[in-house]
Amino acid sequence: MSASVHFPAVPKATKRERQRQNREIRRQAMFEAERRRKRLRTARNLAIPLVIVAVIFAVIQITKSDNSSSSSASAVKCVDRKPANPPKQPTYPAAPPLSIDVNAQYSSVLHTSCGDIQIALDAKQAPQSVNSFLYLAQNEYYNGTTFNRIVTDFVDQGGAPGQGGLGYQLPDEPPKTAYKVGDVALANAGPGTSGSAFFLVVSKNGAQQLNALGSNPYHYSILGHMNADGLRVAKKINTFGSATEAGTPTKTLYVFDVGIIPPQSSATTTTAAPTTTAPPATTLAP
Repeated sequence: MSASVHFPAVPKATKRERQRQNREIRRQAMFEAERRRKRLRTARNLAIPLVIVAVIFAVIQITKSDNSSSSSASAVKCVDRKPANPPKQPTYPAAPPLSIDVNAQYSSVLHTSCGDIQIALDAKQAPQSVNSFLYLAQNEYYNGTTFNRIVTDFVDQGGAPGQGGLGYQLPDEPPKTAYKVGDVALANAGPGTSGSAFFLVVSKNGAQQLNALGSNPYHYSILGHMNADGLRVAKKINTFGSATEAGTPTKTLYVFDVGIIPPQSSATTTTAAPTTTAPPATTLAP
């Protein structure tokens, strides 16, 4: 029979010391856990406002351009004044002969009820369109006409006084790349039907809608591009439109006349236009 193994008894003082040490370890662990919880609460309380601030900042940055444009447009003042004379409404037997220098930089200025809109014309990209536009402007065709179609967040359309036909139609000269905010193009009723009517692209949404119609080719002949001040005026005009496709204006706004800025190279030469009746009636049909 084997002998029992006996372990030496642990002194009571040693047990108490171990118990004290265990209690201290537990107390220290609880203390550290509480410190971690406090740090997490503090970090969370700080993070929430920071996230909110970041979101607000992002929204401000996203809308900054639009707000700036809206603010600039709101600063533009429109006048309640009618043209001295009603618009001329001639028809022409044929399109004018190409008489511009396609390598020259032509510009024009629409003097409107809401201010001046300067347009850098793209004669190289659209020689027939620019040649016709300058021809009509020189013969005061646009004087006293209205913006007859204003679709909010899309385009301002004008250049078609009354009902009828211009007498000639132009070949399509669409841009090689996508339409942009600030572009000016000729309206039409289908391929090869451009005439006097033009439209101003006033927003990114407007450009996107035009580009969505198709790019092989794009649908509307390009005339040129507005400068920044002109775009602000166009945006102001756009505030008097409606969201429907008809774009019925809520206020009558005029093109009093169209000025031609001499090109940097050779000057424009055109022949006098015959004067008969009947205006153009082309529409932009997105």
